[in-house]
Parts: sequence; C-alpha cells; structure tokens
Amino acid sequence: MSNPFTNWKKPAIGLAIIAGGALAIAAGDNYFEVGKNLEIFNELYKDINIYYVDDVNPGELIGTGIDAMLESLDPYTQYIPESDMENYRIMTTGQYGGIGAMIRKKGDGVMVSEPYEGYPAMTGGLRAGDRILEVDGHDTKGMDTEEVSKLLKGQAGTKVKVLTSRNDQAPEEHVLTREEIKIPDVPYKAIIDSVNHVGYIKLNSFTQTAGQEVRNALKELKEKGARKMLLDLRGNGGGLLREAINIVNIWVPKGQTVVETRGKIAEWDKTYKTLSEPMDVEMPLMVLVDTGSASASEIVAGSLQDLDRGLIIGHRTFGKGLVQQTRDLFYNSKLKVTVAKYYIPSGRCIQKIDYAQHDSTGKAVIKADSTIRAFKTANGRPVYDGRGIAPDVAVDLPEVPRVVGSLYTGDLFFDFANRYQWSHPSIDAPGKFQITDAIYQEFTDFVSGQKFEYHTTSLNDLDKLVADAKKERYYDKAESAIDALRERLDPDLPETLKRFRPEIEEVLKSELVGRYYFQTGRAQAMLGNDPVVKRALQVINGPEYGGLLSGTAKGGN
Repeated sequence: MSNPFTNWKKPAIGLAIIAGGALAIAAGDNYFEVGKNLEIFNELYKDINIYYVDDVNPGELIGTGIDAMLESLDPYTQYIPESDMENYRIMTTGQYGGIGAMIRKKGDGVMVSEPYEGYPAMTGGLRAGDRILEVDGHDTKGMDTEEVSKLLKGQAGTKVKVLTSRNDQAPEEHVLTREEIKIPDVPYKAIIDSVNHVGYIKLNSFTQTAGQEVRNALKELKEKGARKMLLDLRGNGGGLLREAINIVNIWVPKGQTVVETRGKIAEWDKTYKTLSEPMDVEMPLMVLVDTGSASASEIVAGSLQDLDRGLIIGHRTFGKGLVQQTRDLFYNSKLKVTVAKYYIPSGRCIQKIDYAQHDSTGKAVIKADSTIRAFKTANGRPVYDGRGIAPDVAVDLPEVPRVVGSLYTGDLFFDFANRYQWSHPSIDAPGKFQITDAIYQEFTDFVSGQKFEYHTTSLNDLDKLVADAKKERYYDKAESAIDALRERLDPDLPETLKRFRPEIEEVLKSELVGRYYFQTGRAQAMLGNDPVVKRALQVINGPEYGGLLSGTAKGGN
C-alpha cells in the first residue's frame, strides 16, 4: 500500500504556496481568514485520504472541491486543468489540428454530423450521416464524442485512418492528412439586396482573427457595391474583448472610448479606445441580436447603440457584463477568473444577474427592477443598464410548434436528410431550392414509419388533470368525459404534419441544403425567409432608420 502522506503532500505544498500568494494581496481581516481556512482545508484533505473507508483519487477529489468553490461565485470563473488546455486554446483561437468535422453521438456509436467546407473530412469523402467505426484501428463502439474527437485530432501534417460506413453499407477506409483547422469567425457574407446595395456579414465568434475577418468581409462587400450593412451577431456568445473593440473600430473613429472595465483591484480599471482609422463612419448599419448574443457581442452592439452609430434589431441580449482574465497556475493549469465589470460608452453596465445576491435556494438573482437606471446615447436616446441590450427595433418571432421540437430532438430531420442525400445526387442551388410537395410527402412517409412520440401541451395538462382528479377522488365520476376529451385532443400525426408544414419546412430545408452546400449554402438558403433580416431591410431602406437613430421616432421596444 502506498504511503498516504505522499498522496496529499504535493497538493498541500501547492496550496500552501497559493496561500502565500493570496496572503500577499489580501487586506485587513482577510489575512487571518484565508490562512485559517486553507489550514482547515489541508487538514481535511489529508484526513480524507488517510481515513476514508474506500480508496479515493486525490486529483478527482481536489478537482471536485475546486469546481464547487468556483461554482459558488459565477459560471464564468473556472479552473482549467492541463488536460483541458487544448480545448481552451481552440475556444480562444478557433484553431486545432484535425480533419475538420463535427460529430455527434448516435446509438452506441458516433456519426459525422457535418464536415467543414474545404477541409480533409469533406475533401476526403466524409459526409454527414457517415458512421465512424474505427479511428487508427481503435473501435469506436461505445465511445462518446469526446473520446472519438481526441482520436481524430492531432498535429497538422500527420495522417489518420478513419473507417466509416454509409447507410449500413460495406465499411470504407479514408486516409486523411490532418490540417490546422480554423473555424471561421465570419462563415458567410453577401450582398442580400442588390437593388438597395445592402450587404450582410454573419459573425459567429470573437477569436483572435474576428476583427480582421470582419474588415476583410466589409472590404469585399464594398467592392461589390455595398452601401448599407447588416451585422448578424445572433447566437454569438462572445470571446476576446480586444476583438470586440477592433470590430467597433471598423465603424467609429480612432480614439473613441468603446468600453471601460472596473474591478476590485486598480489593475483592472482600464479604458479601451479605438486605435485605428475606421473603414466607414457613414454607412447605415444595423446589428442583429438575440438572447444568445452575449459578452463581446453585447459590447459591439451596445457601443454602436450608445454612440448612435447603428441600430440594434431583434431580441434583448443575454446580459453578461463581466470580464474574465486567465491566471497561470502550477502544473500548466490556469484559472479563468471574473476580474471586472465592463461599462459601455453611455456609462451603463448591462450585467443581468447579480451573483453577489442569492435567493432562499442559493440561486443568484436577477437585478431588481428598482435598481435599473436610465442612461443616454450620444443623440440623447434613453437606454438602460442591468438587462442586456434592448433592441431599437424588436422583432417578435412566432413560437416554435412542439412538433418541430419533437422532430428535431428525435433526430428525424437529421436522419431523413441523410437518407435523402444517399438517393439524390444533387438538389437546386441554395437560393432556388424549395421543399416541393413530393419532398414533403417523402418526409411525411418517413416520419410515419419511425417510432415518433409527440405530446402536445394540451395532453400533458390533461394528464396532470387526471392525476389531480384521482387524488381528489373525482376521476371515476369524470372518466368518460376525460376519455372523450383525450380522444379529441390526441394528435393525428399526418394532420399535424400538414398543419405545421411551413414551420417544419424551414428546418427541413436547412438540413437538406446543409447536406449538399454545407455551412455557406445553408446560410444563403435561410436568409430569404428570416423575419429579422426582412424587418432589418425594411428599416434600413426606409425613412424609419434615420428617425430611430436621431430619436425622433420610436422603435418596437
């Protein structure tokens, strides 16, 4: 049996060193509290290793303790062990060595869900729906996506053998040469209204190349005649602060304050200004946002709104006004810690959740309405803190029918698209492709032949009513009436698929176009029916734009 002292000795020494660093910067009563509690933790950790009835894994034990401690602060303060450093690098740079494909768990195996355009997976013949059987001789049955992903990734220039099966046919071996995969920050750009010269840029992330990619996209579109621009930040959860500033700088003059950060330590009290000459300070600009637009996306949208450089359209954003910084720890690990809050040009902080306050269940609370303050944009328009970025023009989207969600979570869109591409070598170009009656009937027949459970809200409520009626002993008396109501409410699948065809068609179209034209084609195909894009074009091409920007007209907030 190994000496239990050696199991805790190194972590204890490490914690003691950390304690020394913490004590050096702590103040007042914190000196004693920090030292006391670290001594208690060391003793507790040692005793568990020595006396606990079963063997424990010291690394897992301390990892659990660290994660629980940080979780009590906010979701963004995280410990990054050495084993996760590669994933952290990918998040910040968008780069990794691999074959360039998204994968997903399917049954007891893993499938390709979508290859990236122009990368080894696509050029080597892999397609969405291909089941990955082996990677370099390793049987993938029973593996999760993380395990398979680690096998597929590797140093650029090295080869990897991937054995796949398509539509349960004979296995096929692909020898692929890994490349440095760079997930583009701007996956799509185009002139979407040639009559009014409106360009469109989709920005998915804020990695180290985001600012330059947006600059390049704008330059290309202006050369093609763009005089107005839509910048789409929907679903963009943020990234690097400096890239947000670089992107704002594209449309506002040099020397303009974009964001200020304020923290507990003076080191984090900083003012960030634009450093370069802008590309265009006159072009009408609209920024598309939704509840998935967070952090760096909110800095871009909020700064452009506060400076009255453009209009915001869509839905209220997520509301993350916190700034994280990474600190190097021992053994090649890092701490990502919230060090400050950020304030955009009007002076507001849009942080929605107050992590310093908790309700009776211990959950952090949303800032009270009474604490919300009003600020002014450059043109004097009212804007507010504490709730994310409210759009200048709100666009209400229709609620997604439950049947669409059920079809999606049941993988029926994905499975049908796989089957369709296996039997149809091509489809119309993204801008022309439509779901015909024949395609939709084929989809309906496919769904009808699958094990598909679809429960309406009405039936779920009826089940609750039955449970309550049984508790209160009224069920026997009402049973026949309840059964008759259940029969009327029970969804007829063919009729349901017919009733919600427009909503189902949109998802089906996206899935099918993605099979043949990948990410670029999907973006092109879906813009035509996008209600937020349609409304943005209506505003930017009409008198409403100038009125809203000057404050003489009111939007749809």
